[in-house]
This record gives sequence, C-alpha cells and structure tokens, in this order.
Amino acid sequence: MRYTPHTRQDIGKMLDAIGASRLDDLFCDIPEEVRLQRPLSIGEGMGEIELRREIACRAKANLSADDAPCFLGAGCYDHFVPAAVSELLARGEFVTAYTPYQPEMSQGILQSIFEYQTQICRLTGMDASNASLYDAGSALGEALRIAWEQTRRHGVYLHGEIHPGYCNVAKAYRKPGTHLDEREIGPDTAAVVIQQPDYLGRIVDARPIIEQAHAAGALAIMIVNPIAQALLKTPAELGADYVVGDGQPLGCGMNYGGPALGFIATGKKNLRRLPGRIVGLSEDTEGRRAFVLTLQAREQHIRRDKASSNICSNQALNALAVNMYLSYVGGEGLVKIARRCHALACFAEDELVRRGICRLHSAPYFNEFAIALNHPQEVSDALFANGVIGGLCIPGGMLLAFTEKRTEAEIERLARLIQEADR
Repeated sequence: MRYTPHTRQDIGKMLDAIGASRLDDLFCDIPEEVRLQRPLSIGEGMGEIELRREIACRAKANLSADDAPCFLGAGCYDHFVPAAVSELLARGEFVTAYTPYQPEMSQGILQSIFEYQTQICRLTGMDASNASLYDAGSALGEALRIAWEQTRRHGVYLHGEIHPGYCNVAKAYRKPGTHLDEREIGPDTAAVVIQQPDYLGRIVDARPIIEQAHAAGALAIMIVNPIAQALLKTPAELGADYVVGDGQPLGCGMNYGGPALGFIATGKKNLRRLPGRIVGLSEDTEGRRAFVLTLQAREQHIRRDKASSNICSNQALNALAVNMYLSYVGGEGLVKIARRCHALACFAEDELVRRGICRLHSAPYFNEFAIALNHPQEVSDALFANGVIGGLCIPGGMLLAFTEKRTEAEIERLARLIQEADR
C-alpha cells in the first residue's frame, strides 16, 4: 500500500457508502467480453536503481531528434530552442500556473498573453490575435466556423495541398449542411483556404486566389509557417481575412509530436468573432497599467447559446514559450534563422540533384520540398538504420525539411544514403 492513497479500510467504507460489495461492481456496465480477464503484465515491483536502468534501456529504442539529424517536417519541425527559453519556462510560477478564473488578479499571465498576441500580430501583419488555441487544426476549424456563420454560406474551397491533419480536425467543426470539398469558388463558398507554404513545401501566389475569393463574397483564410513569415509577405499585405497556423517552430520543440499551440489572427472588423481569450491593455482606478480579459465571448463568461465558440482554454505555457523565443531572437534574428533554413534547403537540393535525385515539383520553396523516389519506405528504413531521421514518406517520394540545426555535412550524408537506398 506504499504508493496507494487509500487503505483497504478506506476502500471498504466507500464501497459500503454506495452499496457495492467489491471494486469489480463498479465496472458492471462494461460487458464481460471486453474486460481484461487476467492481471496486468507489469512484472514485479522494482527498486529505484533497477527502475531507472529499465527505463533508460527502453528509451534507447527510440531515436529522437536529440540523438540524430532530423529531416522530418510536415507541420512539426526540429528548430533550435535557446537554453534561455527552456530555463525561464521551467520556473515554478510558469509551469504550475493554472487557468486564471479571477483573471485581473493574475497580471503576470495576462501580460505574457498580451505580449504573445502582439508578437503574432507583428508576424502576420493583422490587427488582433487571441490568447492561442490547441493546434493549427483547431485554429483552422475555428476560422471555418466563423466563416460559415459570418457569410451564412456552406462551402469551403481548399486551394492546393492543405495539411491533411488540419483538414481532418476542421471536418469535426462542420455543422449539418456545411462541407470542405468545393471544386471551385462559387456563390455558396464561405471561405477559401490557402496554405503558405503548402503541405508539400511549395510557395504559392496567394494574392490572386484571395482576390478571387473576395470577388465571390467569400472570406480568405491563410495557414502560414511562422518562421517563413520572416521572409514572405504578410497575410495582411495579401488581403487575408483570417490567419492561422501552428506556433510549434517558435521555441516549443517537437515534444514527440505535441503539445504545441495554434494561433489565429484577424483584422479589427472581425475582432469580436475571435474564439477564446483575448487580453487587452487598460488602466486601473489609479491610472496604472492594467491587463484585462476583454470581449469575453467564450461560453464560461456569457450564455452558452451566445458564445462565439466552446473553446474555453488556451495553450498558455506554449504561448509563453513563443513570446520568450521571439523576444530572445528578435526580428533580425528571426530573419537570419529563416534565411539559414532556406539556404540549407537550397544546398540540399543541389546535393540531391547532383546524385540524380529530383524534386517532385518545380515551385519555389522555403525550407521544405518533396523528392521523387522509387522506394520511399525502403529509403526511410535505411536512413533510420544509419542513425538519420528521414522525411515523411508520401506517394511517389519523400517530404524533406531543413532547419537551422542541420549542417552541410549532415545533408551531404543524407543525400548519399538516399542515393544508395533508392537504387
């Protein structure tokens, strides 16, 4: 009973109180055929030394981005996280913070969210951002929900290659009669979705698509890579109505695929439609700076049927990481990081072409592109066997990503291994 919070006597009293004779009675509603009819195979208890040794042995079966060069992308990238971000983020007042149910008493967390919102607006060129969402998929879903309600139309036109994971999440937001599979922009199109760069890393000319959307009375939603925004025109310059994306590249690490955070931003005229928390800057009765939750349209603050969304939380710790990261690297630093990512991708293309490996598409790219392979999975397995985390296997090839962490030597080895494995 060393690690069990309740003694047998405690359990007996609780069972008596509810009229049950044994713990198994609590599971009477679960059919017998789906119950595990044997003890769990977890072995005997271990001492701390033995347990640490066992865990370390099992962990070695994983090949993480800390142990090997990683060329995976497709929405989750192995960017460098400065030690200052990791150290500050681990402070007790940050990692133990909970939802501020009396928000104005929590000026520190409100200030960090306000600064995060400001950083997202600077990146995207938009006027307003919320306090963050769960991921890029939920951000896209919320933007589409707004579009269906704002236009009172039912269709969505997905331009080019949109991340399938984002689309799957967005489909869960559909109300009866709405859909995400319009073949062209028409009179029932609520929104046009453009990803920049797209799922295969290609940079698209978004302006004419946005103009076509507006001409048809539809909203334009852009999904963006926040690092690429340091070099590309902002969605605001291109005329987008809503901007969404994943903040994972901005100081959050890969985290074994999550958690990360989603961001959403828009112009002033659509500010009241944003979901979740929005932090504003005001003054208290003594004229001092005060941060407040403003335009509180989430369901915890107003009648549920009047709420703009049922999202009632945000990824506060990851949003804080984004704020710290962008504050640490600064605008010039982010541009340098973006340029290095692009330069390494260009170097990789030259190395691959020199070995007879070509891109699947000829469009411009930022830090990610797809290559044509005869045997993508065999190549991926060969890379892994040689201590390299390859790209994402796609039909007819592999999607490779290059971040500022990669070196020319690593890329040269990658190209050689791919050439050898795809014969």
